[in-house]
Amino acid sequence: MKELKNIFIGFLVSFIGSIPLGYLNLIGFEIYVKLGINSLFLFLAGVIFVEMFVIYFTLQFAKQLVSNKKLMKIIDFCAIFFLLILAYSFFASANQPIEQQGIVEKYATYSPFLIGVFLSAINFLQVPFWTGWNLYLMNGNYISIVNKDKVYYIAGTLVGTFMGMLGLILILNTLAQNTSSFSMYVIPVVIPFFFVVLAVVQIVKVYRKHYRNKTEL
Repeated sequence: MKELKNIFIGFLVSFIGSIPLGYLNLIGFEIYVKLGINSLFLFLAGVIFVEMFVIYFTLQFAKQLVSNKKLMKIIDFCAIFFLLILAYSFFASANQPIEQQGIVEKYATYSPFLIGVFLSAINFLQVPFWTGWNLYLMNGNYISIVNKDKVYYIAGTLVGTFMGMLGLILILNTLAQNTSSFSMYVIPVVIPFFFVVLAVVQIVKVYRKHYRNKTEL
């Protein structure tokens, strides 16, 4: 019973966490459109390969990570710059001449699996995300991490991430095929704006987390 509970909770958390538009979903969408479904599967495999280590690491050291305020501050600031760089990358790519457009073409000579591994490895946002969730689930006794129980939890999270990203990418592809203005406005305008908004939200979180108490003293 504990094994099934771990799998279900892990699946639910990661599935919901993968739904909001993130850069991995957008890159996966571009890979699917230009390289096909097999390449998308390899890309997603690379993403969850890295996520497996991130989840395991944060399970083992969640409390130590939260208490290390200096490290968490560095990760939070890296996330801000990361989101702004992504916004600029999509904006610049969309405003290049047509023959030079597309982020994926720059990396087409590499395996989609390696692209997924690299882009997932530099995704700073997943560290605080999984640290917070794992700490909450452990403190609330929603999951068991004794012996092999953590393996079932991690397996559930990986399946949830894979299915969540795959479903969202297929939905984006359907929208792109049925909406002529999708590529005209979404890539050059909406997506960069989305990442800028995320960066602003992250800045507010960093301020509240690391600086608000100091200014109130």
